[in-house]
Amino acid sequence: MRGGLWQLGQSITRRLANGDKKAAARRYFATEAELKKTALYDFHVANGGKMVPFAGWSMPIQYKDSIMDSTLNCRENGSLFDVSHMCGLSLKGKDSVPFLEKLVIADVAALAPGTGSLTVFTNEKGGAIDDSVITKVTDHHIYLVVNAGCRDKDLAHIEEHMKSFKAKGGDVSWHIHDERSLLALQGPLAAPVLQHLTKEDLSKLYFGEFRVLDINGSQCFLTRTGYTGEDGFEISVPSENALDLAKAILEKSEGKIRLTGLGARDSLRLEAGLCLYGNDMEQHITPIEAGLTWAIGKRRRAEGGFLGAEFILKQLEEGPKIRRVGFFSSGPPPRSHSEIQDEGGNNIGEVTSGGFSPCLKKNIAMGYVKSGLHKAGTKVKIIIRGKANEGVVTKMPFVPTKYYKP
Repeated sequence: MRGGLWQLGQSITRRLANGDKKAAARRYFATEAELKKTALYDFHVANGGKMVPFAGWSMPIQYKDSIMDSTLNCRENGSLFDVSHMCGLSLKGKDSVPFLEKLVIADVAALAPGTGSLTVFTNEKGGAIDDSVITKVTDHHIYLVVNAGCRDKDLAHIEEHMKSFKAKGGDVSWHIHDERSLLALQGPLAAPVLQHLTKEDLSKLYFGEFRVLDINGSQCFLTRTGYTGEDGFEISVPSENALDLAKAILEKSEGKIRLTGLGARDSLRLEAGLCLYGNDMEQHITPIEAGLTWAIGKRRRAEGGFLGAEFILKQLEEGPKIRRVGFFSSGPPPRSHSEIQDEGGNNIGEVTSGGFSPCLKKNIAMGYVKSGLHKAGTKVKIIIRGKANEGVVTKMPFVPTKYYKP
């Protein structure tokens, strides 16, 4: 789905609206029997969810409202996403922090218990294997979530390094939380609605912080984070309690928080300037090139000690040759792989994500250009279907973020 979930949602909607339901079914639903289903699958279908294959799962791309309306409602009220296709896991043992630090760029040791950060798993050449939100629950327990599409390779990568680490006497073990579901509650009503379902004072839980607490009668892992740029939470809940929790959240919001699919999730994260692994970050892209230099801890910059550190630290010193930037553009919305040219018609890079912004009512995109041409205000041409369209480099996020910080 490198072309973007937004386009896929629009394509399915058009096909279904035009009565071409058999063709849509053949194209998007052919492997339905082989797909994994979340604990909320029947709930999605009952609520009008248009189910599509995504990373081996049957997931809702949208519901009865349009992707445009869903995006706007998340920013005005709130959205509830089922993201149970993502993989949560725990690392435990007295050496879990030094073990993880061999694989990621974050200064995990410096995190206070109950806090977390975005980080990147790197390969030997400094490229990104995956991005992940990691949380230090205690000094001997790390909780992390990896992308659904990267699950198999991430787990194989972690397991391979864990075996050699343990063979040298390291104390670390892991548990993959397949017994839990993951819900993302996002938007301005997220905190007031969730507060109805827990006794814990959520006003004291800030962006990036983590708690184990009772929500709606079940023990949940709660992280104040998300993928929309809005305030919100990711809630890991025992799968047998996921449906009751989803219903309770929707009920307490009195209809203002809506079930929202992957299509709106994609437009929301693009407006927030956030990377989608497989589009905006890949094995050959380093965290420096992706604009994630801030995620490399100060101690890690001095000491290295993670895979590909020599390449990344050299880039830190010399500067990268390409950089991820944002764009506004005219004409049709840019798509993944659209060529980017300078004003003289020379190729300077390509778009990795793009679409029409429901909130800004104009085209937005992100992509990679040669260093030196990455400054805000630089005029470019974006080639779509053979035609050059005016574009300009702009700072991200496109829509201001509203994270809850002290």
